[in-house]
Amino acid sequence: MSNKIPRVPVREQNPKIRITNFNEVSYGYSLYEAVLEASRCLNCKEPRCMKSCPVSIKIPAFINQVLQKNFTEAYKIISQDSLLPAVCGRVCPQEAQCEGSCILGTKGEPVAIGKLERFVADWSRENSVKFTSKATLNGIKVAVIGSGPSGLTCATDLAKIGYSVTIFESLHKAGGVLIYGIPEFRLPKQDVVEKELENVKSLGIKIETNVIVGRTVTIDELMSNEGFKAVFVGIGAGLPKFMGVPGENLNGVFSANEFLTRNNLMRAFDPDSDTPIYKGRHVCVVGGGNVAIDSARTALRLGSKVTIVYRRSEKELPARLEEVQHAKEEGIDFQFLSEPVQLLGNEQGWVNGVRCVQIKLGEPDESGRRSPVPVENSEFMIDTDAVIVALGTRTNSIVASTTPGLVTDSRGRIVVDENGATKRDGIFAGGDIVTGSATVILAMGEGRKAAKAIDNYLKNK
Repeated sequence: MSNKIPRVPVREQNPKIRITNFNEVSYGYSLYEAVLEASRCLNCKEPRCMKSCPVSIKIPAFINQVLQKNFTEAYKIISQDSLLPAVCGRVCPQEAQCEGSCILGTKGEPVAIGKLERFVADWSRENSVKFTSKATLNGIKVAVIGSGPSGLTCATDLAKIGYSVTIFESLHKAGGVLIYGIPEFRLPKQDVVEKELENVKSLGIKIETNVIVGRTVTIDELMSNEGFKAVFVGIGAGLPKFMGVPGENLNGVFSANEFLTRNNLMRAFDPDSDTPIYKGRHVCVVGGGNVAIDSARTALRLGSKVTIVYRRSEKELPARLEEVQHAKEEGIDFQFLSEPVQLLGNEQGWVNGVRCVQIKLGEPDESGRRSPVPVENSEFMIDTDAVIVALGTRTNSIVASTTPGLVTDSRGRIVVDENGATKRDGIFAGGDIVTGSATVILAMGEGRKAAKAIDNYLKNK
């Protein structure tokens, strides 16, 4: 019976209205809609969805509680494995993980696991339901560097079993990419992220902001002078990559990191904010990942016409299908199989055009995707007064370069073993600083794995 019920759609803001504001696009499920969608779950004995979740949330169990309208118990089940369900329910690529493994998806549409997770988290927040409490401390101090998804997960798992955990964050607000990288219309900061951070702090975790480990203090100083017995490095991979084409230093050319950080962390989109931001009349975004789509949709809401230039076809777009669909609904133009070769500028040094070439796809490259090959005599121009480069990120060497014994690979990523332990005794790492740019939930899985390894290390030591 369950597999005959169609997937319950999610209500959203009208595209013509939502491009004029930064309010959340999706309204989420109502109680009735959530229970109806939960009835589609087959409650498999060997749930493939759970195996595909990087933090192993007990998915059929919490969905069954939603079906019974026992939302408190559903939240309790989720909280055993995640303190960020309102975040993950919104931004995780469920279609490639839990929902991608749902048995219903083989012949139809999978259960909307992410939307149900969001519903439970939002309902619990609105009804002041919490399942976090301080553990009895064991007197052992652990430092966590970085307050993004991997750092928060590692910290909470350790705090739950009695460690005194302090998180060191370089920016003035905690949350990492959740705060500075994901737009307000996808992930509300005050109502969602900051509330989830309150749950983290309720475990007794200390968060010290404006601390740049490697400059303000080193890892060696934390361990030798301040008594931390283990350290987890979860600083992400926040340095932008650029195209390496002529004209990239012109005024009006931004990295997506800077553009999104100004908008999200410093609220440049808010008229009451004193953070300035340049709003181009026609913005050209280079790239096809989630960050590119986020940048494009943010620029659109600031009043710009937006064109996305991507060197492969729509089929190869790495961004989430849902976000691409939203971008199209909102009127963003996509130039597929195109690549910039030069940025042009005016006499005042501002960008005023992008010279592109058309692309054909050749043989697969090392990533498994077909390599882009320029087509001869195919140049064309895009008139623009702002360019946002969203071609991925690379690691920052500030921690590794100031910590003797840490080993990095050719891309600057910290080398760890299968449990997240580095070559340096007592120092562990996880998330994007190890894997390169990845998803929120994968970073959380890395943090969870490292927390177990840190606990074993300290018990044996």
